Amino acid sequence: MTQRLLVRATGRVEPGQLATVSRMLDDSGVRLLDIDQRVTLGQTVFEVLVDGDEDASTLTQRLQAAWPAVEKETGLELSLLEIDQQAQQRWQSLNQAPVLVMTLMATHFSVDLLAQVDQLISRWNLGIERIQRLSGPSSLVEAAPAEGVCFEYHLRGEAVDTGGLRQALLTLATGQGVDIALQEENLWRHQRRLICFDMDSTLIKAEVIDELARRHGVFDAVAAITERAMRGEIDFQQSFRQRMSMLNGLSESVLEEVAEGLALMDGLERLMTNLKRLGYRTAILSGGFTYFARYLQKRLGFDEVHANELVIDEGVVTGEVQLPIVDAERKAVLLKEIAERHGIAPEQTVAVGDGANDLKMLAGAGLGIAFHAKPLVREKARISVSTLGLDAILYLLGHDDRTLQQG
Repeated sequence: MTQRLLVRATGRVEPGQLATVSRMLDDSGVRLLDIDQRVTLGQTVFEVLVDGDEDASTLTQRLQAAWPAVEKETGLELSLLEIDQQAQQRWQSLNQAPVLVMTLMATHFSVDLLAQVDQLISRWNLGIERIQRLSGPSSLVEAAPAEGVCFEYHLRGEAVDTGGLRQALLTLATGQGVDIALQEENLWRHQRRLICFDMDSTLIKAEVIDELARRHGVFDAVAAITERAMRGEIDFQQSFRQRMSMLNGLSESVLEEVAEGLALMDGLERLMTNLKRLGYRTAILSGGFTYFARYLQKRLGFDEVHANELVIDEGVVTGEVQLPIVDAERKAVLLKEIAERHGIAPEQTVAVGDGANDLKMLAGAGLGIAFHAKPLVREKARISVSTLGLDAILYLLGHDDRTLQQG
């Protein structure tokens, strides 16, 4: 077997350094296997994996003899690491294991948090291949801007129980008041094309049916049913019919009043601006009402909306239900239908919601995100966001603030 060496050169970054190092390696008669370069605050690290037919001692001596001239020209310092046969075999085996992408998001970070994350990763025998900051340049220890602070880890390990790891990360995230998402790196991660959203308590900071009930004087009764439905304690269709019957006699004029007063979820406007600019198709799939979904569509540019129609007769809400009701099953069907209609693969779809009524939609999407969700939904969803705004979804899609701002 040929001998491999890792050549590492560090120092202040200057133009032409890679060319000088490359010429030295070529003159030394080694073969180039891999190369990596990183720059942080003007300091660069070159790492070049090479091999040769001689033993490690001979290769090392030859490279060390050639280095002083390179150091004088580039200002870089050299270190050499011998890669023995056992290390080569382990590296080759590990390189066949899938890469896991872990996204760590919070309003601020601490050294203790990073230590706890690393300890958990170590317990699962995972190696960190790369850590990249996706958020802007705010301080890690002070409260960040609305976008928060986000790091993306690339992890690799053999025979990883991703379900168990995801649960361990959720437990740590809940205890620390942060968000930690886990995805497998694959062909689809940077190729999402369709994003479908629940509306109430996801796109807006309210359950519209509760707001209508408040103005009709039946808030307590309706809100109690809404809460039970969101927790998954009662069937959505059953709860929807019960709540609608309580709105009988509500004036149509109240609808516009409620729509004008809707508070958008934090980060929604920034998210939609970027999703439209990046070419994503967006849809609202809501167990709420089309009147309010269309209001959001007009304001923010959603491509399509699917929700429940209020039955209104002579300017008054009748309390009747118009079929089909957009429930959990209907949301999952709509997600699939929209994707098929636009030639989008299931793996390219994203669904975002907060309640039990969204679980089937989240499970059917290529990427399901529980947003500020009830405990049951957080437990069952593959990914959850609880500390940042909706624009944190951009990080989960692999976008970083620097690139978004340049666009």
